[in-house]
Amino acid sequence: MDKGRELFKIFSLTIRKNLEKLKLDMNKLHEIRLRTDMPLILKYSGKEYMIDENGNMREKTDKPYIIRQNDMRETMEYISNYSLYAFEEEIKQGFLTITGGHRVGITGKTITENGNIKSVRYISSANIRVSHEIKGCSKEALQYIRNASGIYNTLIISPPGCGKTTLLRDLIRNISNGWDNVPGRTVGVVDERSEIAACYMGIPQNDVGIRTDVLDCCPKETGMLMLIRSMAPDVIAVDEIGGEGEIDSIRYAMNCGCKMLATVHGTSFEEIEEKNEDIFERYIILDKSKGIGTIKAVYDCKGEIKQQC
Repeated sequence: MDKGRELFKIFSLTIRKNLEKLKLDMNKLHEIRLRTDMPLILKYSGKEYMIDENGNMREKTDKPYIIRQNDMRETMEYISNYSLYAFEEEIKQGFLTITGGHRVGITGKTITENGNIKSVRYISSANIRVSHEIKGCSKEALQYIRNASGIYNTLIISPPGCGKTTLLRDLIRNISNGWDNVPGRTVGVVDERSEIAACYMGIPQNDVGIRTDVLDCCPKETGMLMLIRSMAPDVIAVDEIGGEGEIDSIRYAMNCGCKMLATVHGTSFEEIEEKNEDIFERYIILDKSKGIGTIKAVYDCKGEIKQQC
């Protein structure tokens, strides 16, 4: 079964037929959004499209295909294998990861208990984010983070949508497997939002290398400490750091001899420096001036430019 059909089988029969009819290039498909009583919307090749009543993809249409309650119910049944209860722990976080590493974000009526979300009922929206691996995209970055003893503690700085998680994933894969004459190292990944390894039933759906151990859906602050105590990683990787507790855990990991790979939202070295995130040895700045994942600049810990595009 090809990549498209494997993904499309999670949708209601009517939606599935419409999607299969389009003969989409799956490498260009990024999101499929379902909202009850609203149009079916795709994010494709950097643009937003609606599907019309005849199953055609249009940027604008007066007669869009409207998602019906039955479409949403049937789709969620397929996604959960007719047992949403079995996925209740994931649903609490607002998303599920499915076969292939695709992530399904959901909204609806939240059920709370003692101030904590217990479950989500009456699901009214679903955003299927299509998983994409770009193997080899870290080739340029590897030359800047390598040192005589292994790798530098590295922070990837990027605005949303510029490929920081994609780059991080490929760095993990290469460091785990080894590249050129550099031997592979044990990597521990704290995948709080299931976007790096995209585990399904505990098994990574993305290739993160042969020496990589993943803590899926685990808070970064707690997960880093767990990995140090249980898996003795040479390198720890986390996505989208932010809180002081996470920074403290990163400092602790470094003091334990672990090298760190991390990402953060931002646009410049100066912006991150102002937040006192000065504990890394290399800073890679991304933009998409030449496509997603473009390396704009690389800095060392002193703020000296190692490379400028």
